[in-house]
Amino acid sequence: MSLTSTLIVLSLALAVAGFANWRERRPRPLGHPPLVPYTAIQMVALVVVILMLAHLVSLLSGQPLTGRLFR
Repeated sequence: MSLTSTLIVLSLALAVAGFANWRERRPRPLGHPPLVPYTAIQMVALVVVILMLAHLVSLLSGQPLTGRLFR
């Protein structure tokens, strides 16, 4: 994945997380639950943001990120 595509995915995930946060905070009338689970969408988008930030660090530093077990 190139730097450009990483930045595009990162910005899209941030936009989706922001949109889901905005939709979750909107007031709803009593008795009308949301049809879309915006909290779950926000969590998935935040996981993608964290992964893209880690990938961005590895692209900019030139060193791949390794886990704790290093195999």
